[in-house]
Amino acid sequence: MVMNKLAGCIVFIFLFSCSTNDSTYKVKVQNPEFLHRSVKAVTDRIVHDIFSPPVASRIYAYTSVAGYEALIAQNSQYKSLAGQVHGLDPVPQPEPNKVYCFPLASVQATLKVARALVFSEDKLDIFYNAIMQDFKATGIPDDVYDRSIEYGTKVAEHILTWSSKDNYKQTRSFPKYSIQHDPATWQPTPPAYMDAVEPHWNKIRTFVMDSAAQFMPVSPTPFSADKKSQFYKEALVVYETGKGLTDEQRAIASFWDCNPFVMNVKGHVMFATKKISPGGHWMNITRVICNQQKADIFQSAEAYARVSLSLIDAFISCWDEKYRSRLIRPETYINKYIDENWIPLLQTPPFPEYTSGHSVISSSAAVSLTALFGDNLAFTDSTEVEFGMPPRNFTSFLQASNEAAVSRMYGGIHYIPACENGKIQGRNIGQYIIDRVKTKAQ
Repeated sequence: MVMNKLAGCIVFIFLFSCSTNDSTYKVKVQNPEFLHRSVKAVTDRIVHDIFSPPVASRIYAYTSVAGYEALIAQNSQYKSLAGQVHGLDPVPQPEPNKVYCFPLASVQATLKVARALVFSEDKLDIFYNAIMQDFKATGIPDDVYDRSIEYGTKVAEHILTWSSKDNYKQTRSFPKYSIQHDPATWQPTPPAYMDAVEPHWNKIRTFVMDSAAQFMPVSPTPFSADKKSQFYKEALVVYETGKGLTDEQRAIASFWDCNPFVMNVKGHVMFATKKISPGGHWMNITRVICNQQKADIFQSAEAYARVSLSLIDAFISCWDEKYRSRLIRPETYINKYIDENWIPLLQTPPFPEYTSGHSVISSSAAVSLTALFGDNLAFTDSTEVEFGMPPRNFTSFLQASNEAAVSRMYGGIHYIPACENGKIQGRNIGQYIIDRVKTKAQ
């Protein structure tokens, strides 16, 4: 009998000590919805604050690592990311022989890091106050609540110190991208003719990759205005596809658009429509899959952390190539050399063409999710429902990532090589992270 009681205590040692008599709250606080709701709250702030896709990936990475590290503090089945991702030292440890609610500490760490990285802190505070009341409603003792909040805060501060050394702040003062006179290079596109986004993103400290250029793709097709050239042919494919889009192709392009700042022009009035970022789309797919597979809070935190790592390094790698090749967008090329009145289905994003960001980050995330949940796992992606589009069904993560890639050609904003070579680039990054980062102890 004594041994049975001891065994029961050991099962929950990573969450709570066995000294408390009030155990009714223990199961309730392990509900992964606390974590899912918190990540969604971060996404809502990213959408509201209109962060660019690369910057959004940075926010996801630091918030997800914070939540993961705070949660696994006393779960020997999971490994810390300290020493596995660049610059991260071991996080503070909880006091021995003290009772903690680590799911609460995880949410605290996630939201405290997020608050430091977003603009609309007041709106995040509203969510924070609400979810903390939900934690209290589980019956968690006051001393456990306070101790867990304190621990989550320590982890968050540790992660924020780590984030402050990634060169992000320095890149805010770097010069803007200078428009080149070379006809092969990127030019601002209508309707807003915005400045190039994050031309120095390859200066951000990588998380797992050795360097921003580690997975440099093959060079894009050599530029040419000659109608017999390969480049002209690739542009012609985009042009002709755009003129003859099927309803399904339009639906695919719109579903994966994920442009966080679409400019709308009506007469002399210009206004923006806010959407989820491409990285946010894959973070939401992670939530969908965790719910579908009934992943517990530890598996969910692991999934968010691993997917966010695949996203941030993929963006760094992709942006490194974008501002190396600085390739002209289809819209600019087609208007100049094929049809001056042609307009792509999607609004062209404000940065160079090669490689396709969607292709790189979607492939990297898909490889990460496949390693966690398996191949050929069918799911329904409802991410875009709140943005007015119906859900889409997929037979696997890789199928979804392939559709995300080709959607950019359908949308008229990428040539085929950017999509195909971007997929290779992303898959290589995703696999590299799988090989280098271990989240399971065994």
